[in-house]
Amino acid sequence: MKKYKLLRFASAGLIGFSAFAILMVSVMAFQNPQKVMDLVQVTLPNNDAFSSIRGVYGGVGLTICISLVYLAFKDHTKGLAFASILWGSYALSRIITVCIEGPLGAFGTQWLYTESFLCIVSVTLLLVRVKLLQKNASLIRA
Repeated sequence: MKKYKLLRFASAGLIGFSAFAILMVSVMAFQNPQKVMDLVQVTLPNNDAFSSIRGVYGGVGLTICISLVYLAFKDHTKGLAFASILWGSYALSRIITVCIEGPLGAFGTQWLYTESFLCIVSVTLLLVRVKLLQKNASLIRA
């Protein structure tokens, strides 16, 4: 029974951490889109650029955060699947950049490692959860 509680705690923790990480960037984008772009040394030239950063990093980020919070409370299996896809897609995007444009700087490299790690942990927890659910569905409730 301890391993089921540990799995629930780890799953909720990873999903919650993912939501929190996305929310922090989202809030920053709503408050000051330029601050988000300062992380990668890009200056926003006009209001359309500010609006786009608010929309993508702010609005879409908030939608992702809300989805993760919902899944943290309603369905850990789907939450872990979502987190796996989210972090894996971020990492894949950076890998594509390396292949097409060349090496990343310190910021991109740090996030490639972070996103890859979060993807691996998400996938691992998902696989363990699915395996345990198949063994005994009544012991684990999202």
